[in-house]
Amino acid sequence: MSADTTSKAARQIAWQSVITVLSAAILIGAEVFGAAFAGGWALAILFGLGDTGAHILQAVLFAIGVFVMIGFIRGAQRIEPFTRRA
Repeated sequence: MSADTTSKAARQIAWQSVITVLSAAILIGAEVFGAAFAGGWALAILFGLGDTGAHILQAVLFAIGVFVMIGFIRGAQRIEPFTRRA
């Protein structure tokens, strides 16, 4: 058995960290995506873009929100590792 296989087998999921990060991600995600939809709607009204413009802005802001959430999860995983040595 190689050292790489042994090190993978000796790792356990740190459920406390996983639950903490996922809980924070749900809370922050609700705020980010809610702001994306509300912001797209508000900007479309402000600039007179109509329903199609609102949907396009919401989709763009939603995509930006996805990148924000990916960055949050990656940063949180560095602070709260999802695995630990057994």
